[in-house]
Amino acid sequence: MNSSTPIAPAPVLAEVVRSGFVEGYHRGSLVLLAPDGSVELALGTPEQPVFPRSSNKPFQAVATLRAGLELPDELLALAAASHAGEDFHLAGVRAILAGAGLGPGDLRTPPDLPLDRDSAERHLAAGGGREPLLMNCSGKHAGWLAASAGRGWTTADYLDPAHPVQLLAREALEEATGEPVAAVGTDGCGAPLMAVSLVGLARGFRGLLRAPAGSAPRRVADAMRAHPQYVAGTARLDTWLMRALPGALSKAGAEAVQAVALPDGRALAVKIEDGNGRALGPVLVALLVRLGYPAEALARVAAAPLYGGGEVVGEVRAVV
Repeated sequence: MNSSTPIAPAPVLAEVVRSGFVEGYHRGSLVLLAPDGSVELALGTPEQPVFPRSSNKPFQAVATLRAGLELPDELLALAAASHAGEDFHLAGVRAILAGAGLGPGDLRTPPDLPLDRDSAERHLAAGGGREPLLMNCSGKHAGWLAASAGRGWTTADYLDPAHPVQLLAREALEEATGEPVAAVGTDGCGAPLMAVSLVGLARGFRGLLRAPAGSAPRRVADAMRAHPQYVAGTARLDTWLMRALPGALSKAGAEAVQAVALPDGRALAVKIEDGNGRALGPVLVALLVRLGYPAEALARVAAAPLYGGGEVVGEVRAVV
């Protein structure tokens, strides 16, 4: 595309309503795949590459398995997680590392606090500070480290895009999405970040559920669905959605990306253009309700209240 070519604005997916007045909009792109894998609904430019951020984590966990690491299901789910830093998450990360003779000091995640507010407040009240272990990607990193140690690969440079574990991650993503990686960047956790389209991302999630039983992709999907609290936390969207819709697979990513695969063969992927994740829940639930899922079961996922003076005075609501 010529740099002077005007870019059409993305469609509005959600509006921000305060005290009955629409004060803003969230634009974006989305795709819904039918049970046979064809495109059932497309809004915006879902064929354009995006950085899926942590929505790529299931495929990165596939690489961990293909490198030879064996983990119990809850720790495999943690290797695909954006965890909240709750106590059971941190114990799990330590267990993955200890199984390979490693420790939190081997992590190259940036120091951070738990995403879970209560856990963060307790940690700070006890005199703690930011630590690599507490960063939400430490489960993924621990899996890569443990797999690398088990294969005799170097661990100090496990985030190098040319490291064997990262080459396996790229291969898993390209295989699942049916697309070559369009760009490589650096994620917030320091890991290589690979761009694919929303169509490819939805296709990849659909493939995770349809993979043969016992295969690496299916094992990751089954572990995440069986232990959703390890994927996100006890009070976060992915956990709520997978518990509300048994058999579904859900993984959010930073900058307002979300991918979901459903047991009937459908799959969807969403990107909110401005990166504000508050629009994801309302948009996801609007799509799911259109597919016949009960709104009541998904109310907690859909909720995006706006506050004024400590009271709810509005909401972010989907318009798809």
